[in-house]
Amino acid sequence: MTGKTISHYKVLEKLGEGGMGKVYLAEDTKLNRKVALKFLPPGFSNVGVNGNSPKERFKIEAQAAAALNHPNITTIYAIEEFEDEMFIVMEFIDGRELKDLISGAGLASTLTISEIINIIAQIAEGLKAAHDKNIIHRDIKSANIMVTGSLHVKIMDFGLAKVKGSDIQLTKEHSAMGTAAYMSPEQTKGEEVDHRTDIWSLGIVLHEILTGELPFKGDYEQAVIYSILNEDPKSIIELREDTPLQLINIIEKTLKKDPANRYQELSELIDALRIVDDPENSPIQKTVTPTIAVLPFTNMSTDKDQDYFCDGIAEDILNDLTRIEGLHVVARTSSFKIKGKDLDIREIGIKLGADTIVEGSVRKAGNRLRITAQLINVADSFHLWSERYDRELEDVFSIQDEISNNIVQSLKIRLSIKEKQDIEKVKTQDVQAYDFYLRGRAYDHQGHSNSQKYAINMFSKAIEKDRNFALAYAGLANSYSQFYMYYDKNKDILNKALNASQKALELDPELADAYSSRALALSQNGQFDEAVKKFEKAIQINPKFFEAYYQYARICRSHGKKEQALGLFEKASGIRPEDYEAALFLVSAYNDLKMNTEMETANLRALDVVRKHLNLNPDDSRALYLGAGALIKAGEIEEANQWIERAVALDPDEVAVLYNAACIYSELGKVDEALGYFERAIETGFASKEWIDNDSDLDPIRDHPRFQNALKNLNK
Repeated sequence: MTGKTISHYKVLEKLGEGGMGKVYLAEDTKLNRKVALKFLPPGFSNVGVNGNSPKERFKIEAQAAAALNHPNITTIYAIEEFEDEMFIVMEFIDGRELKDLISGAGLASTLTISEIINIIAQIAEGLKAAHDKNIIHRDIKSANIMVTGSLHVKIMDFGLAKVKGSDIQLTKEHSAMGTAAYMSPEQTKGEEVDHRTDIWSLGIVLHEILTGELPFKGDYEQAVIYSILNEDPKSIIELREDTPLQLINIIEKTLKKDPANRYQELSELIDALRIVDDPENSPIQKTVTPTIAVLPFTNMSTDKDQDYFCDGIAEDILNDLTRIEGLHVVARTSSFKIKGKDLDIREIGIKLGADTIVEGSVRKAGNRLRITAQLINVADSFHLWSERYDRELEDVFSIQDEISNNIVQSLKIRLSIKEKQDIEKVKTQDVQAYDFYLRGRAYDHQGHSNSQKYAINMFSKAIEKDRNFALAYAGLANSYSQFYMYYDKNKDILNKALNASQKALELDPELADAYSSRALALSQNGQFDEAVKKFEKAIQINPKFFEAYYQYARICRSHGKKEQALGLFEKASGIRPEDYEAALFLVSAYNDLKMNTEMETANLRALDVVRKHLNLNPDDSRALYLGAGALIKAGEIEEANQWIERAVALDPDEVAVLYNAACIYSELGKVDEALGYFERAIETGFASKEWIDNDSDLDPIRDHPRFQNALKNLNK
């Protein structure tokens, strides 16, 4: 072909060859300019797809690309035919393929982060122009990106492009086309794809240019596809240490296996890239609240049964920090799941979405206590502050206050007078009472019927040691209320909850926990209006009191106050966006009010939250059964079945698991299974008729005679 003149194009040299054609450099003798000519490959002319000839597909490619007028997309000049050979005349790019630059010149190690972001942003801008014209590329890869010496980017090869809404397909419907290592999960399975498949592929290119490696690899194509479908990429931190946390988050989001969890539009990705590249001038970045995670402190004592004590110290520091305006604190339910995981600080920061990390250790020997603590910046692993405390055991309270204050000073946050008073407020002077209180709190967090009994015992022992310990009374009241609410409708239990919460209020009229515990007890006693006043007072004292919003919302929902519940779940989820329970109950609140659009959006976010939680704690039965409901709403029926089966297998006799299994199977239309689990839940002790009456998940089985008979047993 070289030296041949076709029409008025003199072929100078062959530039390359791919599955959809050969490309030559030529001179346009009429306009005296260099162009690129793309021809169908030999023997390709007789192959048809969906009744469309290769020539027809070739025309569509040219028409699709020609419709795009963008500086980051190769310009199409014409489509012509010569001696029964059809070819596209297009802009000649004097540059190199991005893939050659990465592999040949070590581009991944020589480009700055800013230059990498610039290249990816240009590709994204070009793809956005295509998407705006309803054109999906479907074969984005580093070999299809040309880069000039000035790092200007041009997207090439729309040979696998799909024109949305067109009756003509360029490739077989539902076929897995593209280059395996860059294909999205849905593409590998031959499913219908949309613009989000290009977003995935762009994430692959970003990973490749940043690290010099592809995230999904294998010795053969099926091995690569298996990796795409089933495996997570290697940590980017290990491959390139200077990668900003925000850029790692961007890559992780583009490579979500479920398209619903990726960026939904390229404009979102472009905005995120701009923030990373120029945080000082980004109005979005300036309004972001700094996020801190407090990890459970490591037990360095010879007595290995001191984990509850170490966790309790860390949790009290976490609770102190939670009260501070202008600081977001990762919830205990997330940060404490890191315990025992072999992760470095940057990986922890990425998983928790934290800018800074508090970690420490505790050595307890007799009446002596050694506590070390440090505040670490996630981005560079730099220690912002660290300290060691060698004190007597009774000094534990002042140590916690010092740690909290030092963290605040290191983060350059100015405390209000009230915030400073809250941090330095003395909980109890009795170390033994505090020890029992920490044990009670540890049991309370486990959330099972037996653990609530143990929590009640520990809180009671704390009170025996210190009759003025308001927090212990509040904890005791909460445990009694929870036990009465779900497991045993014995009035004596409710009275104990009422008495303990009242005592907590008398001891400390400014304790938000006391008002919240009082509200929960009153709500169980049928005093809904009084409970509302106490919840509101708790929130007034501590506007960031997640538990108050969350319990208040649940009580409103159980009393049929659906609009009020929705607003409270929204606030709870806003305070702790990483909390899967609040996120999932928000979905239910939208569902209760038939707000389908809002429900679908919230459900996608909730699924992302619960999946992150399960990645850290795969045996959390509560996350599994609550998450199963979100999977049903997302149409992931098979996975929903798997999750509820796992939850039941993990805790086959736990009443909350049985009740929620009934809800899930009811939603799935499995009537016999739903009724069986509902009956078992009632027999095992589930006692909240108000919740049952307002739980829409049970509507499909509510009129069944077996359901009604089980309710009669509940009322006995």
